[in-house]
Amino acid sequence: MEKMKMHSPNFAEDNISKLAALFPGCVTESTDEDGNPKKAIDFDLLRQELSTAIVEGPQERYHLNWPGKREALLTANAPIAKTLRPCREESVDFDTTENLFIEGDNLDALKLLQETYLDKVKMIYIDPPYNTGKDFIYADNFAESTEEYLLDSGQKDEKGNRLVANTDSNGRFHSDWLSMMYSRLKLARNLLKDDGVIFISIDDGEVHNLCKACDEIFGSENRIGLISVVSNLKGRSDDKYYATAHNYLLAYQKLNFTSLGVALPEEYLKDYPEKTPEGKKFRLQGLRKRGDSARRVDRPNMFYPFYANPIDNTVSLKKTDSHHIEILPFLSDGEEGRWRWGKDTSTERIAELCTRTVGSEQRYDVFQIDYAGGVDGEKRIKPKTVWSGKGFANESGSLELKDLFGKKYFDTPKPIGLVKYCLEHSTKMNDIVLDFFAGSATTAHAVMQFNAEDGGNRKFIMVQLPEETFEIKNGIESPKSGIAGEAYKADYKTIAEVSKERIRRAGKKIKEENATTAPDLYTGFRVLKVDSSNMADVYYTPDAVEQGLLFKSTDNIKEDRNPEDLLFQVLLDWGVDLTLPITKEAIEDREIFFVDRNALAACFENNGLITEDFCKELAGRKPLRVVFRDSGFKDDSVKINVEQIFKLMSPHTDVKII
Repeated sequence: MEKMKMHSPNFAEDNISKLAALFPGCVTESTDEDGNPKKAIDFDLLRQELSTAIVEGPQERYHLNWPGKREALLTANAPIAKTLRPCREESVDFDTTENLFIEGDNLDALKLLQETYLDKVKMIYIDPPYNTGKDFIYADNFAESTEEYLLDSGQKDEKGNRLVANTDSNGRFHSDWLSMMYSRLKLARNLLKDDGVIFISIDDGEVHNLCKACDEIFGSENRIGLISVVSNLKGRSDDKYYATAHNYLLAYQKLNFTSLGVALPEEYLKDYPEKTPEGKKFRLQGLRKRGDSARRVDRPNMFYPFYANPIDNTVSLKKTDSHHIEILPFLSDGEEGRWRWGKDTSTERIAELCTRTVGSEQRYDVFQIDYAGGVDGEKRIKPKTVWSGKGFANESGSLELKDLFGKKYFDTPKPIGLVKYCLEHSTKMNDIVLDFFAGSATTAHAVMQFNAEDGGNRKFIMVQLPEETFEIKNGIESPKSGIAGEAYKADYKTIAEVSKERIRRAGKKIKEENATTAPDLYTGFRVLKVDSSNMADVYYTPDAVEQGLLFKSTDNIKEDRNPEDLLFQVLLDWGVDLTLPITKEAIEDREIFFVDRNALAACFENNGLITEDFCKELAGRKPLRVVFRDSGFKDDSVKINVEQIFKLMSPHTDVKII
């Protein structure tokens, strides 16, 4: 029996719980004055979470540490002056699609998505580099302060120049890989819904380090699975001691994930030997508790009588006829036992129960009718911790890609079946799915295929670095060796180009194959590319601009940027969904973008074209948000009066300028 506390609340413990929800990585183990374990806050890490510079002051504690960890945390928290630029020509159904393909460094992409997709993603699946010494990974700059990072990120050309080989001769072989993963996983956690889940494919080289890092980021109590995926049943024959036949899939919830279960596998049906007159397969499971804690004294409230009707083999909890036979849960040795269900559950589910005679004495017992298809529909079970079968094999992934392209452009593309199995027990019809190591775009393919099969409208967000499929030798562009070189020969200059083409081809194929059953299936995607900010340096650091240059500058927007570029940076800044439908209209010969009808109106006209009459016309539409270009107003008086116009005509409109 639980004792009363008999004291006032422990606010310290309450505060630790609140901090744990915000910063799970800052919760560590400690002991009280009696030596008992308790939760405590790692104040060094908490200071780092709240700091824009590296915090010194390590202390001994139980946690994973490596050279560069603090820098990785700083990198995750540092702001960037970048944007996402739309690319219509590489997109499919740009104006109507709800899917995204982001081309660029995934660290930048994850930062740019923080406002728009905070707490909105239901499932993340990633297949990051396994750090075998042959992969390419991201070499982030961990030595800069926030200010330096902000300046550099707006000016550096990122195309390909952040990729370096992390060979095992590197003295920070594991550390560099962990730093790369840590900062990205920190940002990814923010995007998950409270009931969201992340799946990470990994091999045995880094699985233990990854588990420890994720325990810190997500909280060890939120690790919900370490799954063995049989990717090559024959095993790798060139392994030294054991022929490795599997990789791992690490699963973490954010806070309160609930599995939807998976369909009953075909091989399970042999365990359902009986059939109803309608043909439904079922089996009988004894309701009497067996094994441990099976005696009446263990659960006294689960010892109660049923009454069997020997005419139709039904059971009830009340004796309503003289020929009804009482059934009690006695054990084989004659001792009083108990049922698996309490009386309330038996009352609610009485239709699932029946009686049969058992043993040589033909005594009556109670059984649960377990239908292969479930009571009300498809029966679902928990996924097991070993996933095996053709759909999970690496060979299937290669064949699926070859079926689309006629050639193999990736060494070990993940099979569609693996991601679909994750989707099946983790997502509902309209959920958002993210993969920020998109690679061959298996995740996008799996989302479209699964939507076609169950009628869903799940949306995907893919992120892929434009890693080049060529190298420069003696000043000449040449194909890389191996698989990447084959892609280059087929005129795919980057891995991102292969990814996008796969989505196009897979989408077309899926639509054709499901034209009758899924005529409204969406397979388009909107391509956005990570780039430096649309805003000129003067926008961010006006105090640093020399007076001579200031007079030459007539605008705070870069010359090579168009109105649609500006629109998407506004969407990012305002946290508006990047997949909402966009239309263009003309009001008094001024071009206006309307996002999701009236969610946002944007006018980026320049050179004094924004007048009071125009603003009154726009205010009459009553948009939720409106944005103008600073240099677009006819004069200062118009700029001042705009806010008053909207306050009078559309008081709920949020008005801003760039």
